[in-house]
Amino acid sequence: MTNKDITCNKKQIKILGIGNTLFSDEGVGVHLLDYLYEALPKADNIEIIEGATDGIKLLQYVEDADYLIMLDAINADEEPGTIIVLKDEDVPRYFGHNMSVHQMGVQDLVYASYLRDTLPDEMYLIGVQPKCLEIGFELTDVVQKCVPELVDIVIKQVEEWLTKS
Repeated sequence: MTNKDITCNKKQIKILGIGNTLFSDEGVGVHLLDYLYEALPKADNIEIIEGATDGIKLLQYVEDADYLIMLDAINADEEPGTIIVLKDEDVPRYFGHNMSVHQMGVQDLVYASYLRDTLPDEMYLIGVQPKCLEIGFELTDVVQKCVPELVDIVIKQVEEWLTKS
């Protein structure tokens, strides 16, 4: 067996950054990707995807993942800067009221994958309650302060999955 064959048998880890970087904290999921490119180990079974606001086009990444982390601004009616981590069954899966601040939310992707019986083995929705969703290219200070902790949460989860793969 070649090294390539061994690598091909590893579980696929997908990290999907979602958000609109034109609307301040709404872009947190995409902004996090720059930190993760630097912090995560380079492995052919880890894919970091800038999902931006692509909506249903992102379904292929959800369905292709064995392990999935979705990063997003999450409207959980909490104080701005509150970190939210939802796992598997706790990630909403329905069409309708969006926890995400985009029109086509994470839960819509999860529900579509659920209906098609293609959910990942494990998935997380990791994000932060936004403070500002107005036009602006930078994260607010309160959300920016959460970035190191969000990155650490992702790294620890990926490292755990890598030991399983």
